[in-house]
Amino acid sequence: MPLDKTGIAKRIAKEVKDGYYVNLGIGIPTLVANYVPEGINVEFQSENGVLGMGPFPYEGEEDADVINAGKQTITTLPGASFFDSAMSFSMIRGKHVDLTILGAMEVSEEGDIANWKIPGKMVKGMGGAMDLVASAENIIVAMMHVNKAGESKLLKKCSLPLTGVRCVKKIVTELAVLEVTDKGFRLLERAPGVSVEYIQSVTEGNLIVEGEILEMEV
Repeated sequence: MPLDKTGIAKRIAKEVKDGYYVNLGIGIPTLVANYVPEGINVEFQSENGVLGMGPFPYEGEEDADVINAGKQTITTLPGASFFDSAMSFSMIRGKHVDLTILGAMEVSEEGDIANWKIPGKMVKGMGGAMDLVASAENIIVAMMHVNKAGESKLLKKCSLPLTGVRCVKKIVTELAVLEVTDKGFRLLERAPGVSVEYIQSVTEGNLIVEGEILEMEV
């Protein structure tokens, strides 16, 4: 069956390597901090000026003064540091972040990402997304495979305003793990009980299927 948001976050957590500096976008990506495998030392960075974020706090233990870029309350690990956003963006633009995990509304088969604006709807701004996609060399997208109408969000071309061009490396959805290649989306894994044929039917962009596609372990 398809994964829920927690399942997506758990699968992406397996992509985090020891010693990584990781930036988590708003939405599903923030959950990744809760599922880092034991024995892995990771520094989570937030563009509002935090390095060393931990899991979300338990109910009743929140500190309203300690938040991430999405204004969610967070915990910090021993040795965490706080600084202004100018220094935070210097880290990002200077390519000191090893992995960026973002949410998205659409991703194209060429690795373009749209994740900040739906025309006609009010938004507060792009936030740090433009800087992150322009500077990061390893971007994983956490997103739902289809929209509420059941239409594919993995497209030949994005229909929404772009955040970045040819920057996404890997995508994890409720249905599959996919790698962006120069020929389209390469299917790496499928969610438990989800068929390759179904994934093909809800992927508008070119889907490359080679050999046996194993089920995700989450």
